[in-house]
Order: sequence, then C-alpha cells, then structure tokens
Amino acid sequence: MTQKVAVLGTGKIGEALLSGMIRGGWATSDLLVTARRPERAEELRGRYGVEAVTNAEAAKAADTLILTVKPQDMGKLLDELAPHVPADRLVVSGAAGIPTSFFEERLSPGTPVVRVMTNTPALVDEAMSVISGGSHATEDHLAHAEEIFNGVGKTLRVPESQQDAATALSGSGPAYFYFLVEAMTDAGILLGLPRDKAHDLIVQAAIGAAVMLRDSGEHPVRLREAVTSPAGTTINAIRELEGHGVRAALIAALEAARDRSRELASGQG
Repeated sequence: MTQKVAVLGTGKIGEALLSGMIRGGWATSDLLVTARRPERAEELRGRYGVEAVTNAEAAKAADTLILTVKPQDMGKLLDELAPHVPADRLVVSGAAGIPTSFFEERLSPGTPVVRVMTNTPALVDEAMSVISGGSHATEDHLAHAEEIFNGVGKTLRVPESQQDAATALSGSGPAYFYFLVEAMTDAGILLGLPRDKAHDLIVQAAIGAAVMLRDSGEHPVRLREAVTSPAGTTINAIRELEGHGVRAALIAALEAARDRSRELASGQG
C-alpha cells in the first residue's frame, strides 16, 4: 500500500478498522492515529506499532482521513482540521446522520467526501458498512473506501438519500438482535432453563439462522416455513408474536431510528 491513511478519534470502531487494515496487508508505516487522550494514543502506538499524531499533523501528512469521532464532536474537529486539509485529501466520515454536504461546506472547495455507516460487528470482522459518495467523490474514492472497510466485513454502496434508512436497519441493527436474544434468554429461564444454557441455545440458534440466511439463497419466509410444521410448536409461537404486534413494532422502531438519523442530519442534537 502506498497511500497514507489516518484514523482520527480512534475509539472502538476506529481501532477495529485500524486492526482490520493491518490484517489486510496495510503497512503500519502507512497508518496514523489520533486520540483525544495522550494515554490512549500511546496505547494504540504500543499495540499496533503505528504513529500517533495530532489531528493537524494527520491532516497534513495523510492522503486519506477517516473521521470516527461522535456526531456531536464532528463540527469541532472540522474547525480544527479545515486550515490543514488541502482539496486533494479524501475525507471519510463514519458519523451517523451527518451528510457529506456538512463536510464540503467546512473544508476546501472540491474536497472529496465519502460517508460510511458501519456497525459494531467490525470488532469481529463481520461489519456491514454502507458507503455513499459526496458531490466531489469519484469512483476511485469510493473504491478506496471499500478497500478499507472490506477489512472488517462487507460493504454496500447506496445513494446518500438512503443512508438514514441504512443507519436504522444496519447501523443500529445489532442492538435489535441483542435485545431479542436478551428477551429470549429470559423466556428460557421462565421455562426452567439455567441462564447460561438458555443463552448458549439462543446464541447458537441465531448464528445458525444467520448463516442459513446468508448462504442458502432462500427467502426468509421459506426458511421459516421449513421449521413450521402444521399444529406444531413453532406456529403457536408465531401466532403469539403476530398477536402481540411484533412485526408492526419492529417496523415502527426502524422508522423511529430513521427519523432520529434525519434529526441528527438537520442539527437537532
């Protein structure tokens, strides 16, 4: 790799991305990190052998800047970076709800910006990262962002107008599954199983179902029907789920997440 990449505000997701790039063959000499706390920067330097620098130094030295700070901190970071970022730098944003125009207005005219919504399974190389280009981003810029984020999972390009929906579905998606596993584990305890056994049963069922969804090519309805025998246990459970409006509740929840992403984009913190 010849391009130098800097990860700014290297928290859990930023570190996952950094480690994925190293596993993918990026030389540590081509990677820079910044962190809010000096001890965190030193920790990253010691763990990965990368150079820890200031935000201004990263902006001057790197060809690609990956901004992984929280959405509410992005404006302050851009104010710090703007004097040091020439228009040929690629800026990649990992902040939920912030459009590429927010960056383009604060950086040098013509600066290419790519917006990426990833999720926490990046920590185990199973992320889903959704990528959209700003008005100055080229095919090469998008391909470069894909190369970086493919190191921690899969990538998907969408128009930026679909980013809020992708955030609701994929960015927040792992939390919905954790919530479901939590509820099903509690149900297992109610049915008489020890917590650890209920947890193991549900987690393996979730892993197996996910792999079948990914690898079988079958529609989820077909896979569900294969488990649902006439007058059996599964159809009775599904009747209860439908009776309690679980499907409608999930749709409403995703709409609420999408709407919150839109609020963040409009500055309603």
